[in-house]
Amino acid sequence: MSSLASRVRMAGEIGVLAVLALSGAVACGGSSAKVEKANGVVTFSRSGEIYVIRADGRGQRRLTRSRAKQIAPAGSPDGRRIAFASDRDGKLELYVMNADGSGQRRLTRSAANALPAWSPDGRKIAFVSDRDGNLELYVMNADGSGQRRLTQNPGVDGSPAWSPDGRRIACGCERRGNFDIYVMSADGGRQRRLTRNPGVDADPTWSPDGQRIAFESKHDRTFGIYVMNADGSEQRKLTENGGDPVWSPDGRRIAFARNSDIYVMHADGTELRRVRGALVRTSFPVGCAGTRGNPGRPSNFVLCRRFAFRCRPDLCQARFVWPV
Repeated sequence: MSSLASRVRMAGEIGVLAVLALSGAVACGGSSAKVEKANGVVTFSRSGEIYVIRADGRGQRRLTRSRAKQIAPAGSPDGRRIAFASDRDGKLELYVMNADGSGQRRLTRSAANALPAWSPDGRKIAFVSDRDGNLELYVMNADGSGQRRLTQNPGVDGSPAWSPDGRRIACGCERRGNFDIYVMSADGGRQRRLTRNPGVDADPTWSPDGQRIAFESKHDRTFGIYVMNADGSEQRKLTENGGDPVWSPDGRRIAFARNSDIYVMHADGTELRRVRGALVRTSFPVGCAGTRGNPGRPSNFVLCRRFAFRCRPDLCQARFVWPV
């Protein structure tokens, strides 16, 4: 395992997918999942194929059938298309298909490409690629045209997160051996470092109004949830021992994963409470991967409309989170 891959794994930013891409051994026999906000279905990969299932655990359908590996699915904002990575043509490339699995089409033609992230209007896709010898952020039109590099640094750039207005992209990026949160224009310009902490800052997520960014930060032994203004000011710690922050639709609260439970708190960190729910046995081994689909993340936390799922193999806790 290269030192670069080790740094990726340490930060939890690009995860298993990038490590496998770097090593040339795309053999993801496990599973990863992502919630599609537009229609409330869960898109997931299992044993190298992509499936969808409704939030109530019914209606499971297989979308791909190939001897190759299909991983890291990401649904478009309107729920009509799914982008994913596959090595069916010999290299890890990005593809897109209709939500029913039809019309599968290749978007990239280069070295390893992974982790597609749709812009809010569904017209562009940000992604990670090592086509130029290093893991960098790229963007392209949804049809695969206009591919261009956004970052150019010797470190690892990952976890692209679009702002709600689609004008900016935040990322967890490595510079000089340290992972911090950066933000840039959607064309890669005006890159700015927002955090300057000695630990690992990762997994940025924008508030619905685009005014704040929640993120994970590891200064001590465990990750905690932090929040800051979108310009990096007023950084404050909300809680210890938590990961995968997700904003409520109204921006007033934040849900996150802690150990084997889901918690909700106000956006200022007050009124922290554990969310209770029923255990639901699934029909497939779930390896949920967070709302941005990062494969291999250990927290196994996905949020689907008003319900959250905290999963381990063959068993999920489906829990009501947001009120009507």
